[in-house]
Amino acid sequence: MEITAAKPFNNIWIRRQQCPCGDWKCYIKADGDEQGANVSQTTKSEATSSSSQDIVFTPYVGQIFKGDDEAFEYYSNFARKNGFSVRKARSTESQNLGIYRRDFVCYRSGFNQPRKKANVEHPRDRKSVRCGCDAKLYLTKEIADGVAQWYVSQFSNIHNHELLEDDQVRLLPAYRKIQEADQERILLLSKAGFPVNRIVKVLELEKGVQPGQLPFIEKDVRNFVRTCKKTVQENDALITEKRENDLLDLLEGCKASEQKDEGFVYSFTTDENGRVENIAWSYGHSRQAYSFFGDVVTFDTTYRSITYNMIFGVWFGIDNHGNVLFLGCVLLQDETSQSFTWALQSFVRFMRGRQPQTIVTDIDSGIRDAIASEMPNTKHVISIWQVLSKLSSWFSLPLGLQYPDFKSEFDVLCRLENVEDFEHQWNQLVARFGLGSDKHIALLLSYRASWPSSYMRNFFLARTMMIEYWKLVETYMKNILSPQSSLLLFFEQVGSASNVGSHKKEKQLYMPTKTCLPVEEHSRSILTPYAFNIMQHEIMLSMQYAITEMANSSYLVRHYKKMEAECLVIWIHEDEQVHCSCKEFEHSGIMCRHSIRVLVSKNYFQIPEKYFPLRWRLESSLAPLDDSVIQSSENEYSQVFHALCGSLYSESSISKQRFDYVNRELKQLLEHVQNMPSVDEVAVSSAPINVGEL
Repeated sequence: MEITAAKPFNNIWIRRQQCPCGDWKCYIKADGDEQGANVSQTTKSEATSSSSQDIVFTPYVGQIFKGDDEAFEYYSNFARKNGFSVRKARSTESQNLGIYRRDFVCYRSGFNQPRKKANVEHPRDRKSVRCGCDAKLYLTKEIADGVAQWYVSQFSNIHNHELLEDDQVRLLPAYRKIQEADQERILLLSKAGFPVNRIVKVLELEKGVQPGQLPFIEKDVRNFVRTCKKTVQENDALITEKRENDLLDLLEGCKASEQKDEGFVYSFTTDENGRVENIAWSYGHSRQAYSFFGDVVTFDTTYRSITYNMIFGVWFGIDNHGNVLFLGCVLLQDETSQSFTWALQSFVRFMRGRQPQTIVTDIDSGIRDAIASEMPNTKHVISIWQVLSKLSSWFSLPLGLQYPDFKSEFDVLCRLENVEDFEHQWNQLVARFGLGSDKHIALLLSYRASWPSSYMRNFFLARTMMIEYWKLVETYMKNILSPQSSLLLFFEQVGSASNVGSHKKEKQLYMPTKTCLPVEEHSRSILTPYAFNIMQHEIMLSMQYAITEMANSSYLVRHYKKMEAECLVIWIHEDEQVHCSCKEFEHSGIMCRHSIRVLVSKNYFQIPEKYFPLRWRLESSLAPLDDSVIQSSENEYSQVFHALCGSLYSESSISKQRFDYVNRELKQLLEHVQNMPSVDEVAVSSAPINVGEL
């Protein structure tokens, strides 16, 4: 088995894998984890390399190779495809030629010589695999025109033993290899006190392979750990020293940033020996962003550092343009409720004592206890995407072929709007799949007030439950978690990433109206393009709903095809209040289609100002707007383009040839316009394109 030297001093970030159920034998491999997927593919390709390599023909006498290593690799590939392995036997050398003969033989060639037994009471009597097999390949070196080359002088492929199948040959010692990335992972788990059998189980889960399908066996892991034990102990001392020094450098970096950025703040704790334990920080522009968009905060604690054995937590927000906002971060020495409590205390202090309305996290008992203690008035929500990412690890093995059906029903369960419906269908789901005693079902049930939609309709989440937002968060994390050689470099990388977008002008796009409703025109003048796009979608759909007036200024609103459940809307004329049973406005800050339908029926030409939260308005933008949004359909630009687009559509729809031509030319025109300066210039060097010529 091949062992390479470990390299523990790169600051490598990995996902936290301990399951929140608390069982030390339970680990999480998150769905959609690209790193895990890549590792899995690598492992599977190693396990089936015999089928993926190029065809290797049978060696023959006279076959020429540039070197003996090339010949050995060729013979090894041939051996693997044919159910055996090879080893290097004799080599012969001379003073003039150096080594001029190499003998490669089957791994079962020859016989073991009897060894002198050790002076122990019960010596091990190991059975030898050698049985005198005569399969071989002999190489001889010759010099031709001053160039050395090797040729096959003897070859035999006659074995006196059975050859192995593909699933057996991979287990021969010659083909069992622990790659460098796996070595680092094994050493990390070993340092954490994991027994060897548990390490193997973790690696199988992480790589997504069936038990026994790793490119090495438990014995190899045990031998590797034993071989590296002394090195690990030495590295531990070096890593401990590095961590202490790097944390001090990080502290100095925070002090320097405090001098450059008046709004920069940081906090840290030390142990009884004065060594830095935990450290948190935030920037001036982050704190300013929080003053506008601090209503909903995401606390992401997905990653931790292998080198420093510290949890990395980041507080994110979402602005009025749908962008991810970096609000602050923390490095913690452990995952206890005490550490998370200190982190939340620091964050609230950074934000001048203001707590968010809602905080979104992963499932974690330590975080839950800390929030209950430090933010008693804040709604705690578990990200549904974090829950869904764990389902495969929790239920795919016990459910087997039933898992896809379970996953489909679980997805439906998550979207239910009524608590009673959720409770009823939850019990049916658990009974149908026989999960009444499952610990993960019990875990989800204990957190049910925090993750299903039916329980969270009254929680304001500002669109942070949308998959697009979580993809942005994941991209942000990957950008700042590339390997670094020190915590100070990591600190600088976080600072650079947090600053991206804080001074960038928001590019405003033309937002055409799609209905003739005045409420749409009014909304466009107030909301950002991101928020207006959502609002516009609701306005368009509102036209598909019928209303039935009930008693006490209430209305029953249902889709004309009855594609969804009906909603009850209450309209209070005196206070211009409207409340819908779907709770979309309370949930996202965007008025729902049902309420819009009622207002339009009551001859409202503008939506009341109270239903345009400040967080979604153009006026709340952190950066100056690049250009004014073209808002009125009556202005010159709008009239020209609407007329031109209408004519183009009419003319190009006559034939496919016309359509293809217009489509091609418009793409070129758009590319040309996008490359033009964003401000008017006195002289333009390039000739303008005449749109009328199209």
